Amino acid sequence: MISYKFRLYPTKEQKEKLELSLNICRQTYNYLLAELDKGFTKVELANYLLDLKVVNPKMREVYSKAIQVENDNLFRNLKGLGNSKKNGNKVGRLRFKGSGWKKTFTFSQSGFKLIDNKKLSLSKIGEIKIKVHREVLGNIKQIIIKREINKWYAIIQTDANIQLTKGEKEVGLDFGLINFYTDNEGNKVSIPNNIQQTQKKLKKAHRNLSKKKKGSKRRLKAINRLQNTYQKQTNQKNDFFHKLSHNLVVNSKVIAIEDLDLKGLMMKSYNAKNYQISSWKTFITKYLNYKAESAGVKVLVVDRFEPTTQRCSNCGELRKLELSERTYNCLKCGLGLDRDTNSAKNIIKYFGLGVSPLREDSSLPVMVKESSMKREDNQFIGY
Repeated sequence: MISYKFRLYPTKEQKEKLELSLNICRQTYNYLLAELDKGFTKVELANYLLDLKVVNPKMREVYSKAIQVENDNLFRNLKGLGNSKKNGNKVGRLRFKGSGWKKTFTFSQSGFKLIDNKKLSLSKIGEIKIKVHREVLGNIKQIIIKREINKWYAIIQTDANIQLTKGEKEVGLDFGLINFYTDNEGNKVSIPNNIQQTQKKLKKAHRNLSKKKKGSKRRLKAINRLQNTYQKQTNQKNDFFHKLSHNLVVNSKVIAIEDLDLKGLMMKSYNAKNYQISSWKTFITKYLNYKAESAGVKVLVVDRFEPTTQRCSNCGELRKLELSERTYNCLKCGLGLDRDTNSAKNIIKYFGLGVSPLREDSSLPVMVKESSMKREDNQFIGY
């Protein structure tokens, strides 16, 4: 399943209907969650929706299937909570959604129609102007309407299956803070300047917000400015990650990476913020993996405790390397090489030589065997 994200341009009246639908779906979710605590099953809660419409006539102004989806969402969240608990994570309880918390509602199977790629017809809302900036492939299965700050988007999900073609390279990647990653051929990819510039604007927006009086109109404007800046940075990262992952996949047949313990790194280092901005794990799990699976590219993960940075890629000699040392100088064979390039060479060499088996209890276990990560249904391929 492929998802396309397009901008909507509703009129004032349509905005009010979208807000109403979003709010009714939020209230429905809360009603169902309250009844769930009483021991009702999924089928019983689905029937309970009919009683809710009698009590709350406003629900009749919202498309019925959009309301029914909230029952599915509730039990999907419950299942996810249970799976997380089985994996040993500490979990709490499902929470009621307050005003402004819910961002999406869904038209599943029916109630929608894309008209000449210019308007999106939604049941009980009307025909909304939409900017379809790329061809929609496949049959439309459902449409998710999403509010982001003051903007509305339609996420169109189809049954299309796009297959990428793989290349011939075998690439080892070493992720870092100075460069986003360095490969085994010495090629370096840096985080784009626009993302770093937006980070500076975020700092300024936070300082500006802290000076505003609570409850004032200026504070609301400052909050809106901060939210827009965050959204801009998110879009910039999405664009960078999509292009970078696509380029890697179409040029490679094997991609070897490290098993990154980001949580541990952030707890032990003064560079925690830089690690967070880099978003390596997001790049791997949400962008690289599903593209690699589509093209049949193997994504392999090196054992977390393999000393790729401290080992000489030429002779295998180990030596302790300080963080400030940017060049690996081997005292045994005399190799002098950039430390990140040396590490990337060790990462790809790890699999070529079969030094040791991969750990099944890795923090990224789904990536260990030839990109065997299950493809997520909701993968965006564009805005």
